[in-house]
Amino acid sequence: MDSNTYQQLLNTITGIKNGDQSALEKLVEEYKPFILKTVCHFCGRMLEWGRDDELSIGMIAFNSAIDAFDPDKQVPFLSFCRIVILSRLKDFARKEGKYQNVCQLDDETLACTLEGQIARDDYVNRTIEDERREELELFENMLSAYSISFDDLVEVSPRHSDYRQTLFGVARQLAQSASLMEYLTSKKQLPLNELEKACGVKRKVLERGRKFIIASALILHMHNQFIYLRSYVNNNC
Repeated sequence: MDSNTYQQLLNTITGIKNGDQSALEKLVEEYKPFILKTVCHFCGRMLEWGRDDELSIGMIAFNSAIDAFDPDKQVPFLSFCRIVILSRLKDFARKEGKYQNVCQLDDETLACTLEGQIARDDYVNRTIEDERREELELFENMLSAYSISFDDLVEVSPRHSDYRQTLFGVARQLAQSASLMEYLTSKKQLPLNELEKACGVKRKVLERGRKFIIASALILHMHNQFIYLRSYVNNNC
């Protein structure tokens, strides 16, 4: 999902939170395959809309995730939704398996609801932090093959917006080319001649921005593995 598409999604979510019911219905319909895939993966079997309670729970959880989603936390929308859905499914499985008869009285119901909400919130936050940490560890190990460290990236990160956009444009073109990415990943070097011709950027600029270009290209090319980093890149480039 590119930055423009993601911004459109954020605008849609804002509209939904402001009461746009038609936007909610369209978004839910668009992401029903995502909900189905997430729930089926959790259950380990194929499910059917209108037959299996788990899908209803997944749908309710998706709606709750829309209400609770905060883009300022820089958590990708689908990652957040998936975590919320899994949290609700785990809560459902726990109750069905061991706690079918609890919360019969009003006070007990209230206590159970509050406890469940706190547990869900804690689960979401812990899962997000765990996934972020695992992703950073994977990226750090990958960068080491190119003799790049996180400290290097902080040092070479472009301060000027025009320069940053130039380097990011090169990284995007590199990430979108199978042959250029093959060169990069096999030789652990930038294909300078090809990039200079394809992007119209001088070799000296490419060499100076080498570490930033490589790191950005890896994130863009492997966006399914680097969901959180991709979101950060979309917000800052």
